[in-house]
Amino acid sequence: METSGNLTPLSEESEEQSQQSSSPSSNSAFSNIPPRHPLQLSFALSASKIKEKAQVVAMDLRGHGKSVTDNDLDLSIETLCADVLAVLSTMYGDSPPAIVLIGHSMGGSVAVHVAAKKTLSSLAGLIVVDVVEGTALASLVHMRKILSSRSKHFATVEKAIEWSVRGGSLRNIDSARVSIPATLKYDESKQCYVHRACLEETEQYWRGWYEGLSEKFLSSPVPKLLLLAGTDRLDRTLTIGQMQGKFQMVVVRHTGHAIQEDVPDEFATLILNFISRNRIGPHGIEIPGLRKPSK
Repeated sequence: METSGNLTPLSEESEEQSQQSSSPSSNSAFSNIPPRHPLQLSFALSASKIKEKAQVVAMDLRGHGKSVTDNDLDLSIETLCADVLAVLSTMYGDSPPAIVLIGHSMGGSVAVHVAAKKTLSSLAGLIVVDVVEGTALASLVHMRKILSSRSKHFATVEKAIEWSVRGGSLRNIDSARVSIPATLKYDESKQCYVHRACLEETEQYWRGWYEGLSEKFLSSPVPKLLLLAGTDRLDRTLTIGQMQGKFQMVVVRHTGHAIQEDVPDEFATLILNFISRNRIGPHGIEIPGLRKPSK
């Protein structure tokens, strides 16, 4: 296990996705976003750093941000995975670059499930941010209460930003100013801003996001990184796997659940270090046992 302190950093879009890139031949980091903050702008500040070394592709999950589908309430893990694969297929066709899947919270679950399908021939890495099966399943019994007690109406967007920081869900005002507006919509009948996503109506899918997550994560045959805001989040399966050296784990101190928003520079450094350590790049990935790059 590693502990991250203050690190020095190295060196929107269509209806469904936003792409930021440094060059067409760069790596690709594909980010899935969580239900509390379920859109690609959650990674905006960190992506501005990562894109100096790698291509970044981030998408709004269905029902969030600017993504619109024929059933925005279908947040089953199967549907979310299909959406991710459809975006990648549309963007890259049969010639995808080396891809690192990155997901935070529920988005981490989507990333793990996509990797577990083993349909991405160029998958080169998997990064999961602050989500663990045991902790996530245990917290679901409190989720409806949490959703019902949160503020639902905001006179202005700035009030919503202020609420997110004062309430502790975010600790970085700069990131909140970028990501929070897209989580809201203006309700003409109530003459105020409300949350865009209706998470209360998706409860039937919650358990499916997390059940079996630890085993699927450990079974992925690519380099893996688990970023946590605290060591208490590890469940038994991951604790054993970490002791066996099956994945790299970094505890990022002094942040909340949204690590990529609270400390975007540090988060970007961790991602770029992972890419560098595992030699992921435009010429493929050179690790024994993995698919060798074509010549």
